[in-house]
Amino acid sequence: MTGLGLKPTGVGRTALGAAMIRAMESRRRNALFHDPYAAAFVAAAPEVFDRANRGAAAVVGGVCSAGAAFWSRAVIRTRFFDDFLLEATGRGIEQVVILAAGLDTRPYRLAWPPGRRVFELDLPEVLAFKRRVLDRHHAVVRCDNRLVGVDLRADWATPLIAAGHRPDRSTAWLLEGLLIYLSGAEAVHLFTTVDGLSAAGSRAAFEFEENDARTLREQGHRLPAVAEYAALWQGGEPEAPGWLARQGWRLQQHDSLDVCARYGRPAGSSPGGFITATRP
Repeated sequence: MTGLGLKPTGVGRTALGAAMIRAMESRRRNALFHDPYAAAFVAAAPEVFDRANRGAAAVVGGVCSAGAAFWSRAVIRTRFFDDFLLEATGRGIEQVVILAAGLDTRPYRLAWPPGRRVFELDLPEVLAFKRRVLDRHHAVVRCDNRLVGVDLRADWATPLIAAGHRPDRSTAWLLEGLLIYLSGAEAVHLFTTVDGLSAAGSRAAFEFEENDARTLREQGHRLPAVAEYAALWQGGEPEAPGWLARQGWRLQQHDSLDVCARYGRPAGSSPGGFITATRP
């Protein structure tokens, strides 16, 4: 595939690595999800795929247990967040905001209830690359999908509202693989904005880490297949649960052991799990 212009760089490049994982999971006979366009993204960036695929081969072959933990976590979180969004919209929430949407294709691959509006926020170059690949493959969207190119460290509320978001209506917020790339202060800024745009009944989902997750992050810096992304980690996750609780959100913790068991996958050594939060 040629002629797609600039590809994501920096933190946006991590979206290509995640797409590679989703593409390989989608080919499994017992796949936890099917992303029919993930392979198209990695095909549009062959130099990234070649390097990542070498690391993936080591993981699949059992050479690197730490790498396998990162790999498994990315797969499990994709399915967990898929289920979260479908449950939230199935219970009446009509608008979804996916922060740092990357190259996942939930607006195209999930069976949304009628009338749902899904906003995808990410860096402009990430969304432009995503749109070009999907257009070339004639992808068919299954909801009212609106792309909003922003830097989540700056003001993103204004462009989100301009795109049609209604702060007076409940929202399902998804923060997948995002907080680790933010500092503590940036994470607080992000959740302050989320809180200000959330009507009663809004829900949010994101990852959390336990204390021993620091060891796993340190291992990531030493893994060739992960080090490029680990260099961008800042670890803003610990700020989020306490901050939301102080604002009155009701939090529910989902331990990774329980989630993996639910999906019939081994938990491995991946610490932490997920938080879902509801604003009364």
